[in-house]
Amino acid sequence: MTERLVIIGGGPAGLSAAKGYRDHGGVGEVVMLSADTALPYNRPPLSKDFLQGETLDSELGLEDQKFFVDSRIEVRLDALVTGLDPVGHQVQIAGSEPLRYTWCVLATGSSAQRINVDNAHLPGILTLRSLADGRRLAGAAAEAKRATVIGSGFIGCEVAASLSLLGLEVILVTQEELPQQTRLGDYAGRRIADWLEGYGVELLLDRQLAAVGHDATTVHLDDREIEADFIVMAAGASPNVELAEAAGLAMDRGRVLTDDRMRTSVLDVYAVGDIALAVNGVVNRRLPVEHWGEAMAMGEVAGTTIAGDDAAWAQAPGFWSSIGEHTLKYVAWGDGFTDTDVREHADGGFTVWYSTDGVVVGTLTSEADDDYERGRALIESGAAVSEI
Repeated sequence: MTERLVIIGGGPAGLSAAKGYRDHGGVGEVVMLSADTALPYNRPPLSKDFLQGETLDSELGLEDQKFFVDSRIEVRLDALVTGLDPVGHQVQIAGSEPLRYTWCVLATGSSAQRINVDNAHLPGILTLRSLADGRRLAGAAAEAKRATVIGSGFIGCEVAASLSLLGLEVILVTQEELPQQTRLGDYAGRRIADWLEGYGVELLLDRQLAAVGHDATTVHLDDREIEADFIVMAAGASPNVELAEAAGLAMDRGRVLTDDRMRTSVLDVYAVGDIALAVNGVVNRRLPVEHWGEAMAMGEVAGTTIAGDDAAWAQAPGFWSSIGEHTLKYVAWGDGFTDTDVREHADGGFTVWYSTDGVVVGTLTSEADDDYERGRALIESGAAVSEI
């Protein structure tokens, strides 16, 4: 049988796995099975440039059709994978014959979460995980005057700022006392709150969502009711692990266990991106991550390993976020901190250093690129706070 790499998923992790395999000498067939209807595309702009009308659909593609032809990567769009059979080395696809594989990479990503209250799952409530979601949100914004955003994570804050810049009246509702306080701490939360309020976003902090109205436009809190033209639910994401669970792969914390080569507990099956709970080769412990850059890094490691070359996921995870004109750059192990050290800069930028037991475990910067680059080295070397 001809060797075949089957990749389930059409996002950055899946594409990087295909590239890694080809770039490191993999000569077998490569088939990507994507549930999306578009070739792999750049998702971060969906909450920013794309929503604001500064980036077009045609500019989002990660690669054009010629790349896939030249690289001998077959992409099957709108392909619903219904099962993975590790014993028979095949995947089941709705409406198609089973597809045999030599190696399989699971890159199934995440789906938007919805808060468990009445009517939160109404189809009229918007989320943002895909290009189709982005088009729908941009279309709603073009015809609206007022929007409610639920959630103060990166997507929620980015969307709120973008909608406000488009001229909408925006209310952001969050159970956090400050935006992104849980992940980034008090100082960063206050700065983000100031940015959002500077754009005209009304913040309703430390609030619990009680219900959503039957019209999918009304939000009920314990103390008030909010009317808007539409609601954006930005309440986090859940890894799509149903295939992995049904196939019997080892799991923990709702993710697929892998080593630092992205190998799962099942021979010839790899997991990358949001669904992976992978060993990080620097700290030798498993880290859950949902960052664009880490999805690409993990995919490349899997593809390289399958091609027979040596590779490992061995870098501190990081990401960027743009809230209006303000950019945050963050690199950290992401599994907690006990202390913060804030450095404010003359140009209005800042750096937050995160530490645990006197060891640097993360940094967040705004307008401080030197600290961001230096921070990665300090974090990966396990430097003491005194070395900052």
